[in-house]
Amino acid sequence: MKKQDLPQDESNLQSANMTEVLYVTDENDNYTTANSIGWDAKKAALEESMELIHERIEEARQNVANQKVSPIIYFMELNKMDFQVLSAYVGIWQWRVKRHGKPTIFKTLSQSVLKKYADAFGISVDELKNFDGK
Repeated sequence: MKKQDLPQDESNLQSANMTEVLYVTDENDNYTTANSIGWDAKKAALEESMELIHERIEEARQNVANQKVSPIIYFMELNKMDFQVLSAYVGIWQWRVKRHGKPTIFKTLSQSVLKKYADAFGISVDELKNFDGK
């Protein structure tokens, strides 16, 4: 793509005061980089993926409210983590993190384990313990 043809359509990047660096060709057909604030196709893809993320967060919130899962699952989704990533952050085996996602197991967790999760999510232990999904 030629540098002068680089799309500068309004996108989510612009609202966050960000740009994306892309490789383009200059007037001498040499590769160089240029900044773009986005283009319509990318905007549509970003909006769709964000919509899916928000749906997953809402589903997790409802599952906490219905006591199907523990608050760990909600905050994991809210922070765009999966079990593997969360396991690495808290230093607990993945199978144990999955187990802690069950409400009955969550209620038995020690303060020190809850503190690890709270620190990973950037919240207090009280916020984690008292989140009821409502």
